Amino acid sequence: MTPTVQKAEVVLRLDGITKRFGGLVANDAICLTLHRGEVVALLGENGAGKTTLMNILFGHYVADAGTVWVRGAALPPGHPRAALRAGVGMVHQHFTLADNLTVLENIRLGTQPLLSLGGAAKARAKVDQLSRDFGLAVHPDARVGSLSVGERQRVEILKALYRDAQILILDEPTAVLTPQESDALFATLKQATARGLSVIFISHKLHEVMAAADRCVVLRHGRVVGEVATAATSRAELAALMMGEALAETQVAPGVAGAVRLALDAVSSPGLRGVSLHLRGGLITGLAGVSGNGQAALADLIGGAVLPTAGVIACDGAAVTQWSARAALAAGVGRIPEDRHKTGTVADFTLAENTALETYASRFARAGVMNWAAVRAHALSVIRDYDVRCEGPDQRIRLLSGGNMQKLILGRVMEEQPGILIANQPVRGLDVGAIAYVHSRLVAARDAGAAVLLISEDLDELERLSDVIHVISAGRLSRPFDRGALSRAEIGLLMAGQGFDHAA
Repeated sequence: MTPTVQKAEVVLRLDGITKRFGGLVANDAICLTLHRGEVVALLGENGAGKTTLMNILFGHYVADAGTVWVRGAALPPGHPRAALRAGVGMVHQHFTLADNLTVLENIRLGTQPLLSLGGAAKARAKVDQLSRDFGLAVHPDARVGSLSVGERQRVEILKALYRDAQILILDEPTAVLTPQESDALFATLKQATARGLSVIFISHKLHEVMAAADRCVVLRHGRVVGEVATAATSRAELAALMMGEALAETQVAPGVAGAVRLALDAVSSPGLRGVSLHLRGGLITGLAGVSGNGQAALADLIGGAVLPTAGVIACDGAAVTQWSARAALAAGVGRIPEDRHKTGTVADFTLAENTALETYASRFARAGVMNWAAVRAHALSVIRDYDVRCEGPDQRIRLLSGGNMQKLILGRVMEEQPGILIANQPVRGLDVGAIAYVHSRLVAARDAGAAVLLISEDLDELERLSDVIHVISAGRLSRPFDRGALSRAEIGLLMAGQGFDHAA
């Protein structure tokens, strides 16, 4: 903790910020201060207005009322460059990178001409130093379009740090980092705040908040409902403030193993090397690993997006000869994708259209004619049953918060009652209440006989839900081990590739 937070200079003040989207009040007269060297956590359930508030601060949105003050000077509304010049940097929850440019080019973009003489060498040296200091390893010459989600998040953080931000806004900064990477990031941020950096971060991971923040500001339905020093509160009290009621955490009982629903035998594909995996009905199989080590490749393989180059895939004991996304759906494979924007939804489609993306031909079409009334009724059911907060089924899905978008995807998948479920980062960006709900649905699917593959970089989630766990490293899969059989340190070493041969 920074011991002189309350006596330090006020570097940022939000005064009466109000923002409406049609009839929805996203921010309602919000006031917030940030001191030099302070870390403030901004908490709230999905749709509470956190990201909207930060977008106003950074100039992406214009408030309907209120003023943003940085070191006593009012920021002109709607001008991100003015925020940057004032020393405000923002790392967005959803990436703002150019896929066709390299990491280094993305980081330099907007700060200096990319073809300036000598600029690239100086920029590379600075990026290399930041990468080492903040534990954010990424190759500066890699094309962003080829990077994993976790690697792209690292680029976003580096991009803000490269601009010498004195006030740093982090929107779900560790959503795609391993526990070790998250710990390293917050340890470095703590050192930086001791030198005067001020941080606002949005997170749903309350253990991070308790470890990293000096103060917590809680929003609910667009209003500030609580502000408390972290040292004077608890995770349970913060969760109750966020949700408006206490949230009971139930113990997940072990599953009962059934027949093997899906088997991979020495399967290789781009990103995977000789993977053998058995997914049994009645069990949740967890997959731990550092982002970019083959998780996406494995999810794509099982989901039929890519074909194996070697090995055998079998469904319910029968070897598969023709594998594709359509064949996977027909075999009862449901998938919650890692990237809800790129592969989970079509941004300009409505909620109703997105609920029918994977089943339009089999469920909603007859002789090539879509039954749009049935599609809309189905969407209304998903919106109701999965608490998707939106204007209705005709709203464009790109206008939803990330958490509500994720809940719609979950409903779309779970309503088909898949026999094999790939859940790739299923609670990324969700609040504590939504996380508990998603977890309950995964356990219910398991108990109904589904074989669930849970891919997560959150060891708390894996250790709470998984019956058995594998670790993936450099495209190789360890042998399975029961929940609780290995310590976190041992799992972390496997994730880093150490002692992997012994466990594989």
